[in-house]
Amino acid sequence: MVRRTRVLVALTLLASALAACGGDEDTSRPTLNWYNFPDDSGALQQAADRCGRASGGRYRISYQKLPRAADGQRQQMVRRLAAEDDSLDILGLDVTWAAEFAEARWIREWTGEAKRRATEGTLRVPLQTATWKGRLYAVPYNTNTQLLWYRTDLVPTPPATWAEMIDMSRDLARRGEPHYVEIQGAQYEGLTVWFNSLINSAGGTILNPSATEPSLGPPAVRAATVMRELANSPAADPSLPNQMEDQNRLAMESGTAAFEINYPFVYPSMKANNPALFKNFRWAPYPRVDAGRPARPTIGGIDLAVSAYSRHPDLAFEAALCLRDRENQLTAALDGGLPPTLRALYDEPAFKKAYPFSQEVLAALESASVRPLTPAYQNVSIAVSHTLSPPSGIDPRSAVGTIREQIDQALRSEGVIP
Repeated sequence: MVRRTRVLVALTLLASALAACGGDEDTSRPTLNWYNFPDDSGALQQAADRCGRASGGRYRISYQKLPRAADGQRQQMVRRLAAEDDSLDILGLDVTWAAEFAEARWIREWTGEAKRRATEGTLRVPLQTATWKGRLYAVPYNTNTQLLWYRTDLVPTPPATWAEMIDMSRDLARRGEPHYVEIQGAQYEGLTVWFNSLINSAGGTILNPSATEPSLGPPAVRAATVMRELANSPAADPSLPNQMEDQNRLAMESGTAAFEINYPFVYPSMKANNPALFKNFRWAPYPRVDAGRPARPTIGGIDLAVSAYSRHPDLAFEAALCLRDRENQLTAALDGGLPPTLRALYDEPAFKKAYPFSQEVLAALESASVRPLTPAYQNVSIAVSHTLSPPSGIDPRSAVGTIREQIDQALRSEGVIP
């Protein structure tokens, strides 16, 4: 009995020692936590696994899914960074957050060789979203921009301007044909994007170049006027004041609309959900405000930043570059529908096949606008979307005056939005 007990004790100690050895082996390789939006395609997990293998055992990447809503994503990261949580390493930032996070000193600046690799071959406009006060604080992971989508059975030649599109909608309505222009009119970020695209297309900006005060002016009045005219014309879907991107997609797929301003995700969706209508579903550049001035649609996307509190910053910079390399961006584009930020991929045969509108997307990105670069962006966006909602009730000059006043107050306020 005594001998049996000694054997059991010995086996227990041996098992404990082996477990301890195994634990040491696992912890000897740092785990980099990558916080990013939840991806259902598997592309982000593939990138994390791929880069972990490519590191040669020096690190592994754990893909941590943030909430689906952008506000929830930002809130989770802000709270943890404010608490100096060192378990955050690589952060997937919405293109409007870099200035806020940089000003709060929550993310590290990209310098030296890492900066050179981050900027090499990267599209110029997406890089602007990752820059604050002339310094690079993130690397563009993916991007996005809107196009005009239309039905060739209703409109053989797409409109070049907003005024032309509204006139076409009126003609279709008189003939009893589907005629709505689907656009984001709800009181949220999409409404701010619409206004930002129009004001930049009209030759203006929401903020001055140094982001110290509102710019606005006549281009802003022109932008607000276009929004009001569409909202009070037959082109307006009755649900315009409540519509977001997905409602626009569904309305177009149902056959009630002739036009849609939206992101490229609507193309595979139409192909899957309404194959008959898909045969007449085409794309064109974002409409111009003035016929002689190119449109400047607003870009979206995600930038990758390195947390100021990461315990492995050098590895995090290296891993972030790997996560957005050519192979991973191509996978994200083909599987996840996320347009790349590397210029060379727009000439990639596989990408061009999956995105027959790739050259239109590239042209839009090269002339695109960005949302105001300021730590107070959340307040700026709220001022715009609340003032311009509903679009049918816009008084252009009065609305622009209100937006100017509220933005001026936001820029002069201190602190970070909770």
